[in-house]
Amino acid sequence: MSMTDREPQALDVLDDAGQKVLFTEARTANTFAEVPVADDELAMIWELARWSPSSANGQPLRALFVRTREGKERLVRHLDEGNRAKTFSAPAVAILAYDVDFHEQMPTVFPARGEVLRAAFADQIDAREGIAAYNSALQTGVFLLAVRAAGLAAGPMAGFDKAGVDREFFAGTSWRSPGR
Repeated sequence: MSMTDREPQALDVLDDAGQKVLFTEARTANTFAEVPVADDELAMIWELARWSPSSANGQPLRALFVRTREGKERLVRHLDEGNRAKTFSAPAVAILAYDVDFHEQMPTVFPARGEVLRAAFADQIDAREGIAAYNSALQTGVFLLAVRAAGLAAGPMAGFDKAGVDREFFAGTSWRSPGR
């Protein structure tokens, strides 16, 4: 059903408690409880965030969840000193990235024009890079709200070696770390 086939509907309004959790009382977390984060919690976060708005439903955001001591040790080597302790103490860390080859999924995420868009972007790596970086930044904001909606604390972070994280975690893939 297309948007033009639908009757306009009033949207539900998020109640006061929900608004507080997501917006008015939410702050960036720098400390975390020593409580493990379960697989179903991470799955819930991803299911909430993965379909967030992006240009032509391109959905370039990708998430790699790190919970093991070994994974965190690999990660903290690439973080600025001020980010290491809090990252290591978090029960789960999401390394967010964008997929520069997001266009390969266009037939699935935008069936009406997916094949056309996939073909149009096939040889346009610079355009895909810019589009993926921009749209994944938008989706990152939604991801943080999904973390909060799952009842967990979130702390977005800059202050890391982008190239180092990409070599360590995304070598051989089309995923790229956002940022500097």
